Amino acid sequence: MNRIVITGFMGCGKTKVAREIARRFNTVMVDLDNEITARVGRSPAQLIVEDGEAAFREVESETLGHVLKKTEVRVIALGGGAWIQETNRQLLDQYNCVSVWLDAPFEMCWARILASQEDRPLGRTKDHAFALYQQRRPIYQLADVHIPISVEDFEGLVSRILHSLDSLKHE
Repeated sequence: MNRIVITGFMGCGKTKVAREIARRFNTVMVDLDNEITARVGRSPAQLIVEDGEAAFREVESETLGHVLKKTEVRVIALGGGAWIQETNRQLLDQYNCVSVWLDAPFEMCWARILASQEDRPLGRTKDHAFALYQQRRPIYQLADVHIPISVEDFEGLVSRILHSLDSLKHE
């Protein structure tokens, strides 16, 4: 089984989806943001606020490389901006990862951002978050699998992802 990475905008459901896919395959899942926090003792939000986004992206790439060296990790939930970095996409290619873009409408993501207790320094205002969403969409489109999300049940979403992954395997 190739490694599966889940990407998409903040609030699209990457962690929840990755956790369920890993459960279905009975394998190990890593949330990259949680891994960063465990490795450096500060959350991605703290790193961005205290050190700047560029410094955070370096830590993020280094942590992704560390995670990819763990052969037991088969599913990875990326942070919303990890896929945007070309160096990360190249690293994922080196490890033969299959990328899945969860393409959620902005309003759905924004509602989840507002409901979340997480500090999201890159999405504190709706206008800034929307500009980031628009900027990132063309790069998310580089993912191997595109999963448009509408208002649907979670089980249906996971089934569509698994079906798409299976179809990709048979190409």
